[in-house]
Amino acid sequence: MSSELLQIIDLPKISDHRGSLTFIEGSNHIPFNIKRVYYLYGVPSGELRGGHAHFKLQQAVIAISGSFEFILENAKGQKERVSLDSPNKALMISNMTWREMANFSAGAVCLVLASEFYDERDYIRSYEDFKTQAALLKGNN
Repeated sequence: MSSELLQIIDLPKISDHRGSLTFIEGSNHIPFNIKRVYYLYGVPSGELRGGHAHFKLQQAVIAISGSFEFILENAKGQKERVSLDSPNKALMISNMTWREMANFSAGAVCLVLASEFYDERDYIRSYEDFKTQAALLKGNN
């Protein structure tokens, strides 16, 4: 599945009677070197996560266990909603994309591979600030 906003990458999957194995190599399976890895788990039913964008950082997001949804909006105002529920699919999230996460299933684990080290200055934590930055980008194009 791929659009200007939504890109899902099929990750390698090796399966046999013993189970399945998926692996990820930075700059091979995903289009950046991995500088940070983190995961979300134990998210209570009904809770939202995310609610921010990044100036520079890109992410690959994988549902290691369970399922959850992403609500995305890019700087052009295009919006998409996608459900992640497969450990061999990675959702690519580019910079300047507002993201919210919802509908976590019980036991869901969300793995995030990030293109940059943590830097609070890279975050846009207000939707209004995101819309302002998006308008500035449109004006420069």
